[in-house]
Amino acid sequence: MLVPVGEVLTSAEYGLSEPGDSSGNTPIVGMRDLVRGSVNLKGLATVDDGGNDWSAMRLRRGDILLNRTNSPDLVGKVGIVREDSEAVFASYLVRLHADQSKADPDFLNFWLNSSIAQIALKRLSTRGVSQANINPSEFRKHCPFPLAPLPEQHKIAEILRTWDEAIEKLEGLRAAKLSRQRMLTHSLVFGTRQLDRFHTSDEMIPHRWFTLPASWDNKPIGKLAREISERNADAEQHEVLSCSKYDGFVRSLEYFKKQVFSADLSGYKKIWRGDFGFPSNHVEEGSIGLQNLTDVGVVSPIYTVFRFAPEKVVADYAFAVLKTGLYRHIFEVSTSASVDRRGSLRWSEFSKLPFPVPSLAEQRAISDVLRTGQADLDALTLEIETLTRQKRGLMQKLLTGEWRVKVGGGS
Repeated sequence: MLVPVGEVLTSAEYGLSEPGDSSGNTPIVGMRDLVRGSVNLKGLATVDDGGNDWSAMRLRRGDILLNRTNSPDLVGKVGIVREDSEAVFASYLVRLHADQSKADPDFLNFWLNSSIAQIALKRLSTRGVSQANINPSEFRKHCPFPLAPLPEQHKIAEILRTWDEAIEKLEGLRAAKLSRQRMLTHSLVFGTRQLDRFHTSDEMIPHRWFTLPASWDNKPIGKLAREISERNADAEQHEVLSCSKYDGFVRSLEYFKKQVFSADLSGYKKIWRGDFGFPSNHVEEGSIGLQNLTDVGVVSPIYTVFRFAPEKVVADYAFAVLKTGLYRHIFEVSTSASVDRRGSLRWSEFSKLPFPVPSLAEQRAISDVLRTGQADLDALTLEIETLTRQKRGLMQKLLTGEWRVKVGGGS
């Protein structure tokens, strides 16, 4: 039986409208801390309580936070607090308390994160110029809740928590492997750790940004690569690509879920498979990539496109170098120092940046090692995505009563 969600709530409270303050004495939860249906209580921003008693605003286990004001995509985001905390919560969040004689808090949280409830929340939101808002009173009246028998709610919540725990363990494993992959990448591409067959001496030569093995070269990027500025003059319908901070090039329509590029592609730049590119005004964020998605794509005119000479640099090795945290720092410093006052890093300055150059054979060997580690990460990511999809399907079946569970005697 579906009832208004207000029938299973004892209260819905607004959070604090205090601004964030890095020197504050009280941790505060914001929208970004609602992660996959839970409230992340680590690394929180802080606010100064000014001597006020905020004890009633502290978060407790079982509290549910609803993001009532945000962009249309993020409004309605929901997370549950898993442990008692000294943290308070921001004004654009609403704290929901379940009447535990009617609703299991975990069951309610799973329901509010289900596709059915999320569609209802989006429909309840009113749209402003840039933000959407959910009125808590309207939410209580018009958001549905499946009023299953309480023992059945407990059992369903237990089953879904088990799936969450399995996914969280895999995500923790992936985070650890990603950290190791990044450390391995840094050590190999800067030569602090060399593969045995290439290690001939312990001598290291210091350079401005890094120290390299004595057998390696250090050359400006402009000596190893050239800028490519081929316009899509005939407005051919090549796939439009964008560059992300973490993954490099992505298909724009898939990544943004909508068209964010011009209908007229005649002013766009072609980027061939094996070429590199970056948006000149965002490279300091790490947005640089190797185009390996299609034979030829197009990118916005703000992109700088360049190509390494294959007889000097292996593309996969170059990508590993340019995606390191050190190069992100180099891009940031170089952008700040650029004479271009628009906050951009153009080829004229980018081409002067130093680049570590081992032999081609060592570059290929490094690339092979890193490719193996990345394949392991990709397989683990796929496993997490598969389990997450399966959990969503299971939620749909259990939360709607399409699949019933037995209580007291197993599922």
